[in-house]
Amino acid sequence: MVGTQLNWDQYAAAWARLHGGFDPRAAAPVVRAWLRFSYHVGYILGRLRVGPTPVTVVGVLLCVGVPLLVGRPGDGPFLGALLVLLAAVADSVDGAVAVVTNRTTRLGYVYDSVADRLGEAAWLTAFWLLGAPGALVAAAGGLSWLHEYVRARAIAAGMREVGVVTVGERPTRVCVALVGLVVAGLTGLLDADVTAGTSTMVTTVWVLLAGYGLGQLLAAVRRALIDADRPAEQPARTPGR
Repeated sequence: MVGTQLNWDQYAAAWARLHGGFDPRAAAPVVRAWLRFSYHVGYILGRLRVGPTPVTVVGVLLCVGVPLLVGRPGDGPFLGALLVLLAAVADSVDGAVAVVTNRTTRLGYVYDSVADRLGEAAWLTAFWLLGAPGALVAAAGGLSWLHEYVRARAIAAGMREVGVVTVGERPTRVCVALVGLVVAGLTGLLDADVTAGTSTMVTTVWVLLAGYGLGQLLAAVRRALIDADRPAEQPARTPGR
């Protein structure tokens, strides 16, 4: 409801509780600015009584539009990049709407995660349509999915925080898709035959970042769960008289 909406400080504290204790007020300037932008948009949508679920659905539809547009001669990849950007905004704003209006739910978290995976599958499909090898595209999607699966299982097993912020996180994948489509569009304007090679290069970067990030995450999970399994130190016993 409008009367229960959170101000920025309240929102930041609630957001931190949902993201492993990371306080957005202490983030880097670019990240802080992005999160404040999401907060303000979420606040406006909350006043308009728009819930987080419709925003999530719009984000998925924007992602689905990416592979449908990239094949257009000339401006296709640029339009795809624009949709990726708008989908990224929707992905950030749906959570902001949920937090700012006190409507965060476990089911909403699941929906958001599923939407993210569907969106990334659509982006990788776009690179496949532009000429990237299918096996490479499948590897990129599989590694990204495994990254999120390992973190989810680790938290279920008792890891209390996100473990580590890796180089293969969701924001990185958004940037790779966005920049990759722009570069593919630029090279396509110069020589259409180069588009496939550019898409292959971008997908390779995705695979490398996802693979390295998965390694970082597995190392952090191992440390966290080994520490959780280690028995607590027993208090020293006082010798009897």
